[in-house]
Parts: sequence; C-alpha cells; structure tokens
Amino acid sequence: MNFLETFKVAFEAIISNKVRSGLTMLGVIIGVLAVILLVSIGEGARIYITKELTGLGTNLLIITPGKTTTSGGFHPPSAGTVRKLTYDDSLALRRRAWLLTDAVPIVLGTGKVKYQNKFRDTTIIGTTAEFERVRNLFVDTGSYVTQADVDSKAKIAVLGRKVKDELFGAESPLGKVVMLSDARYRVVGVMRKKGMSLGWDVDDVVFIPVTSGQELFDTDAIFEIIASTPRAEDTDRAIGQIKDILTRRHAHKEDFTIMTQGAMLATMNTILGVLTAVLGGIAGISLLVGGIGIMNIMLVSVRERTREIGIRKAIGARNKDIMAQFLIEAMTLSAAGGVIGIALGVGISLLIPVFVTVLPTSVSLWSILLAFFFSVAVGVFFGVYPARKAALQDPIQALRYE
Repeated sequence: MNFLETFKVAFEAIISNKVRSGLTMLGVIIGVLAVILLVSIGEGARIYITKELTGLGTNLLIITPGKTTTSGGFHPPSAGTVRKLTYDDSLALRRRAWLLTDAVPIVLGTGKVKYQNKFRDTTIIGTTAEFERVRNLFVDTGSYVTQADVDSKAKIAVLGRKVKDELFGAESPLGKVVMLSDARYRVVGVMRKKGMSLGWDVDDVVFIPVTSGQELFDTDAIFEIIASTPRAEDTDRAIGQIKDILTRRHAHKEDFTIMTQGAMLATMNTILGVLTAVLGGIAGISLLVGGIGIMNIMLVSVRERTREIGIRKAIGARNKDIMAQFLIEAMTLSAAGGVIGIALGVGISLLIPVFVTVLPTSVSLWSILLAFFFSVAVGVFFGVYPARKAALQDPIQALRYE
C-alpha cells in the first residue's frame, strides 16, 4: 500500500468512530489550549511590564543611598552606616557629569492633603523641574515646579488628576490653598491623567519642590536621584562618571547603588521568562495525559480490529503497512486535536483582555509552533506501541479471534 491508501484507510477508521475519536482528541485539545493560553499570559505580562518601565522614561539610572553588595562572612548590624544622598549631590552630577542629560533629586513620603472639609492620604513627591521630562509625566493645566520654586523653597503644589478630582471636583484648583501635613501650599498646576503604572497610581500624587519636601518631612537627605542619558550606549560611561563624582564627595567611599533601567528590564524578563516556561511546562503535562489517552484508545482499537488485521495480512499486507496505518491514525488524532486546541487557545487569548483589562496577553508564533509540533510528537510517541502491537499480530491467530 502506498501512503495515500494507508492514510485513507486510517482516516476512514477515525471517521467510523466519531464520538470515540472526539473524546480521544479532547485530551490533546485541552493540553494545547492550556499551553497557548498560559504562555500568552506570561508573554503578555512581560510585554506589559517592559512597556510600563520604558513608558516612565528611557535610559534611566536610579541612584539610591547605601551600597548593595554580595559577600561572605558575618557582618554585625553596626558594622557600618549608610551615608545619605543630598540635594547638593544631584547638583554636582548636573554640573560635572556631562554624559547625563538630567539628574533629578527625589524626596518621597506620604501625607494628608486637605482642602476645606475634604482630605485624603496620598503620596507626596518633592522634585525639580526636570522630573517632567525624565519620567514622562506632564502638566495638563497650570504650571509645574520651576527651578525658582526649588531655590526659594516655595510652598507650591501640583496635583495629580485623582487628587484634584477628589478634592475639587469640577472646580478649578489653580490658585487655591491646600494643606499638606498642616503646611499651606498654593496649587499651581494639575497633571495629565496617567493611570496605574506597575501597581502605582500615578494620578494619586502631589508634587512639590524638593527643598520644600525636605522641610515638610524634616530631612536634609533625598530618597534617590534619577538620572538619564541621551543614548543607551552611553550608560556604562555615565555610570563611571557618577561613581567618580559621588565617591569624591563621599570621602572616597562608594556608599551608593546605581540601578539601570536595562538591568531592571533584564531581571524582570528573566523572572517572567522562567514563569512562562513553568506555566508552559505545567500545561505540557496535560498534553502528556492526552497522549496516554491516545495510546489507550489505540490499544482498544487494535483489540477490536484484530480480525481486520488478520484479513489484511492474509491478502498480502506487510507489517510495516499495518504499523503505518495505526501510527497515522494516532498522529491524525493528535494533529487534529492540536489544530483545534490552537484555534481555541488563540481565540480565548485575544478575548481575555477585552473582558479582563488587567490581564494582558500576547500570542507568539513560537508558542503556536511549539504546541502543534509537541502535539504531533505526542501522537507519534504514544502511537508507536499500539501500532507495533498491531503489526506483530500473527495472521492465523488474528483470523481466529472472536
């Protein structure tokens, strides 16, 4: 028998038992569906986080106080102290680190913002005029913090969209006075609506000059310095400049940590890559279960068709013809189940963001190809034993089988 004849016989055998064939494919369908769905969720999360990180600025360097190192041995808690970063440190970087486009000091805290009889607890960020450009957050109405405000420690505030809506509603807040932790601040601007970013509500923030923030929180330190470079390839040299300038200012001690946006993205991609692989592996177990189902059904089919095998051998069918027929049946079942599973998986993945907006998905070509070829491989692997058992049937014993 040639291949087409063998395939025709195998296909007719599948069609003659539609319900059993459908149930056999169900395990593969569920397995492929699970692979496509879980991998698309993992890929969607990776793309979402990458978009969110890059959406808050590009080529960023975040400088925090304290040195993060990994070393052996025991170090008592009092072995060292963390030197603070200061506003003057950010000024030194702006003046001397020519590879940096910006070096923005940040003072961060929480406090109560109040207007008349309305109030809410919110995040308060003290910063400078460059923060808008570095973090891609811009004023919608009014003005933002200026360098003159920073120099004069002006008591001015720029409200996030949610803070403005909660305290003022439809009323314009410009020129009004709000209380920030019992200090009077005049509202000069309202930020554009930004929404949630990596779990942080960017609209639920009040921005004030960094020097006013230091007074408000009674500190001479700053939380961090956010720097940026014009090009990604300048990052390594910029880090060298930052280290040189700050170590000179900190008694020749590197008591600070520099995190790059690229390193953060790489770390997140590694974590999410492992998570995606784990999810895909868990879903792959469903495919193996489906393969076991195919093998069981094919073994039942071999038993039911013993006399047919005997007749075919008696009229000249060779062992390889019998084996090819049953192997093609197993592969056809698994391949058909794979195609249906892929269609369902892609469809559900595309529908999920429509109904669950907080759960992004992204269907990748490699996951589709992997799921399909894995489903076919499962059919081959679990179809070989039943096919071989059918091929090795003794024709005389098979003809006598009742």
